[in-house]
Formats: sequence, structure tokens, C-alpha cells
Amino acid sequence: MTGLSYAARCRAPILLAATLALIALIVPAPAFAAEGLDGGELSMLWALPFVGILLCIATGPVFYPHVWEHHFGKFTAVWAALIVLPLFASIDLHTATTALAHTALLEYMPFILLLLALFTIAGGIYVEGNLHNSVFTNTVLLAVGTVLASIVGTTGAAMILIRPLIRANDDRRRNAHVVVFFIFLVANIGGSLSPLGDPPLFIGFLKGVDFFWTTQHLWLETLTVAAIVLAVFTAIDLYCHRLDRVHGYPKDPTPDSPLKIHGKINFILLAVVIAAILMSARWKPGISFTIAGAELQLQDLLRDAIFVISAMASVALTPKKDRDANGFSWGPIQEVAILFAGIFICIVPVMAMLQAGTHGPFAPLLALVTNPDGSNNAAAYFWLSGGLSSFLDNAPTYLVFFQLAGGDPQVLMTVQAATLAAISSGAVFMGANTYIGNAPNFMVYAIARQAGVKMPSFFGYMVWSGLVLIPTFILATFLFF
Repeated sequence: MTGLSYAARCRAPILLAATLALIALIVPAPAFAAEGLDGGELSMLWALPFVGILLCIATGPVFYPHVWEHHFGKFTAVWAALIVLPLFASIDLHTATTALAHTALLEYMPFILLLLALFTIAGGIYVEGNLHNSVFTNTVLLAVGTVLASIVGTTGAAMILIRPLIRANDDRRRNAHVVVFFIFLVANIGGSLSPLGDPPLFIGFLKGVDFFWTTQHLWLETLTVAAIVLAVFTAIDLYCHRLDRVHGYPKDPTPDSPLKIHGKINFILLAVVIAAILMSARWKPGISFTIAGAELQLQDLLRDAIFVISAMASVALTPKKDRDANGFSWGPIQEVAILFAGIFICIVPVMAMLQAGTHGPFAPLLALVTNPDGSNNAAAYFWLSGGLSSFLDNAPTYLVFFQLAGGDPQVLMTVQAATLAAISSGAVFMGANTYIGNAPNFMVYAIARQAGVKMPSFFGYMVWSGLVLIPTFILATFLFF
């Protein structure tokens, strides 16, 4: 790589993807069923764009950040083209259009609009002031953030509380562990109790999982894992405090001052968003509109409209100085919108192959998560969904295993509840294993470094997660799965 110019490094992966797209158009097309994609007839080559875009998302910000920052949209467009162009070249126009419209209008649109609403609303809540540095203060902040994550989302909770936590510990010599455990608990584990908490769970909601299902079925798993991790943090923080006292504290750059919450109107808007989601789940007027073969229900369109209106109201009603104090910018949500557009397109044939079950190309993967008697192996679902979520985006990982388990929400919520619990908790919990497992992780890392915290490296962080999280997840496997 050192012998290539910056421009060449930018062009190389894009040219490679373009070449693959050309090959995909030349290679004979697979057979498709008239009513839709026949996953049993698809080649594993159709899964390569999905794998490729996830690997780019996982490696780009870490190994080629400057190239990724300026060209992630081009990467996304090329990987999406690897699906769209061969799709229209292989099957009739109506089937291809319907498949893409269904993904765009029924899955991507509500998903990204909810993220937009939560991102905007949470970004308008600013906590001013500085708490006194103590083990008790840190433990309480982490506990509150863990609970808050399922209400405003892991990204929202992280953005609201990370700066107050850093200010409370900026007079310490050893404070990196505080941020590491904040990522474990607030940016990941805490988001497991509602569809608002983490994107994978909202995808489950869009697929038909009841809004309060995760609250009812994951509360004990979440409480157990969070309590263990929080107890380990308290012990480590107590030890680090004693070391700091021995060596002396540096001068506190932000003296203690009372906390004051700005942007309270956003709590009302958050309640409106929650009410809109509950409304869409319970109100069924039976009115629908068909666009490009995709059937849109009135209650879902109203819900998505409320998401947009709530975000606009938050911008209009929140003073700009409060957003500036939070370091708010539109860049992160713009990147997420572009990347997930590509992900949702690339996952279309993957979903078709998973629907084919034992008759499709993913039969070997299905065998890994199936017991000899044919039942689902919940422990395997927990570790496979979690392991992939550690390095790839946890939302599409959840969707893959949801479909692999049959994709029927009514069955998964009842007779296969253990499987759905394993997929949900694995995707959410294990996003904490690396900096790239969940979107808020790297955002918290960047904010902490800008504030002067000496954060561990990518692999240094994995040492922390390996020593703290992996044993906790092993124990959770024996207890619950």
C-alpha cells in the first residue's frame, strides 16, 4: 500500500468492485421464480456484495480511514450495483422492481426514519455541569445510561451522557477504563430491552416482533449481564481510584457544578415517537396503498410521518447552542443512511437464499445452528449472531439469523422464544466486543480521545472485552441458552 498514491488507493477497491459487477452481468443468470426470487436456485456469488459491504464498513474506519471518509458513498454505490444490475438483467422488470421496492419502502424507510428521529431528538438534550468524581458517581452514571439506552437508543444515551462522564473523571490519571465500560453498557448491552434501544431490535419489530417482547423475554438476561459487568467495573474503578490517590490527582479542569438539563422539550418528542410506534402496532384500519408492488399500510405511513415531524420539531424547538454544546452534527446520520441503503439492497438475495432453508446454499450454516433432533440450538444462535456482530454491523447480522431461524415472528415469539432471545441478545450484547461492533462505539471512542482520554487501541480494547465480556457471555450461555 505504501507504494500507491492516495488517488490510486481510492480507486483500487472501487475498480475491483466494478470489475466484479461486470463479471456478474456476463456470467449466465440463475433461475428465478416468477413470483419472486427463488433462493434455492441462487449461487453463493450473490452473497458476495453483502459480505463485501459489511467488510468495508468494518475495516474502512480502522485501516483506511481517510479513503473511507471521503469515498464511503462510492463504495456503497458499487456494492449495491453488484445486486441491482444483475437483478434487472436476470429476471423480469416487475419481479425485480417489486423486490427492491419492498425492501426500500417497507424495511429501509421506517428503519432510517426512526434512527433519524432518535438521533435528532437525543442530540437536542444537553446535560450541563460537572459531577464530583467518585466510584459511586461513575457506577450510577453507567447504570442510568444502561437503562436510558433502551428508551432513547444506544446512540442517544451515549451522546447524552458521555461528556458528563468524561468531565466527572477528567481530574484522574487513570480514566480510560471508565469509557471502555461505558461502551460495554450504555452503547451496547443497555439497548436490549426495546426496539428503540438498538437497530437490530427495531428490524425485528418491523418483521412482526411485538414491541414489548424483548422487554418481557430479555430482562433477566440483560439484568444479569449488566449487573456482572457493572460489578466488575466498580471493583476496577475502586482500585484505580486508590492508585490515583497514591500518585496524586492532577488539577481538575472542570470543577464540580450542579447538573442542568437543557432541551427538555425533546423528552416530550421522544414520548411522541414511542406513541407512534405503539400506534402502528395496535391500530389496524385496513387501509393500504400499493407502490411498485409494495403494499404500504396507513398506520405505518402515519408512524413514519410522525418520525419526520418529531425530528423537524426537535430542530425548531431546541436552541442551537445546546446542540453545539453536544457536538451535534448531521454527518453520522448521513453516513448511516447511505451505508444502510446499500446494506438493504445487498441483503435482498441473501434473504431469498435463507428462505430456501435446507434446499438453499446456506444449508451448511443452518446445520450449525440445528440440533440432531432438528430443533434450534439457541447457544449456537447466540454465539454466531454475536460473533459476527462483533465485527460486522449488528443490524443486518440480526436479520440474517432471524431469517435463518425461519423468519416467522409468531413462531419465534412463542415455541422458538429461546432462539429469538439468543439472536436478539447476541446481536446487541456482543456488539460491545470491538470498536466496530456497533455505531456508537467508535463515536464514543472519538469523543473520548478528543477530550484527552488515553483510550486503548483497537486490539487493546479487545483485551478488555476478552477479559470482561467473553467470560460473562459464557456464563450467560450456561444460564439462559
